[in-house]
Amino acid sequence: MRWQRMRQSRNVEDRRGMRVSGPVRMGGLGLGGLALILLLGYVTGSDPLQLLSDVSRQMDTGGPPAAAPPGGAPTDEAGRFASAIFGDAEDTWTTIFDNAGRRYTPATLVLFDDAVQSACGFTSSAVGPFYCPADSKVYIDLAFFRELGTRFGAPGDFAQAYVIAHEVGHHIQNVTGVFEAVSRQRGQANANELSIRQELQADCFAGVWGHYAAVRDLLEPGDVEDGLAAAAAIGDDRIQRQGQGYVTPESWTHGSSAQRVEWLRRGLQSGDMNACDTFGGG
Repeated sequence: MRWQRMRQSRNVEDRRGMRVSGPVRMGGLGLGGLALILLLGYVTGSDPLQLLSDVSRQMDTGGPPAAAPPGGAPTDEAGRFASAIFGDAEDTWTTIFDNAGRRYTPATLVLFDDAVQSACGFTSSAVGPFYCPADSKVYIDLAFFRELGTRFGAPGDFAQAYVIAHEVGHHIQNVTGVFEAVSRQRGQANANELSIRQELQADCFAGVWGHYAAVRDLLEPGDVEDGLAAAAAIGDDRIQRQGQGYVTPESWTHGSSAQRVEWLRRGLQSGDMNACDTFGGG
């Protein structure tokens, strides 16, 4: 990716190196959600819920949860990369909303190490990147990118950019009312199915951003393939097959590899957020 050409976002809080403590919660929406913990549980034969409990005990020091004040703009390459992708996504969605006669209110990107306090609770990095609708912030421990390349076999700049763009996609759902609509439906429909459709729409929105990045000549040969490979790598079926050796579709929350690839590709090809109706469009 030609990410050095992108504008660095001003809406970034670099909390890396700042320690917080408190009981672990999982209130946000993320690209992989609990993928890492689930995969670890399947591979080791451990109970994922027990692993979460262990993480909670290890992270909780007995003091009240307290968020550290944000640091300055990131100066390292990984931080500047994340800031550039986030800034370009801001520009893309601002233009899309302007063309639709609407105003886009950007989210904030929070970089952290190990654990973080958000309006959705105290969260370990083990749950993966996530978006908290209560404070309109995207949270990511950049160590996840190493996991994406080594454990999930999906390296590359665009694969990493897809992770960030997916979380921004959840922010789009928040500002367009999808979160509220899904909340109203819970209890009237299968919660897992709603979660899958919500995640697939965020994949599609990530593709919409990627479409315009390509139009602006910010992508290089192989980038799109890296993104599609990342979407396939974190499909629920692939994670379950790698971990436990078989697939249980009734427990999915993010969609199959094929579904995630399909909806990311739809966004990439169309560049139209209206093509991302996962709730009514199959």
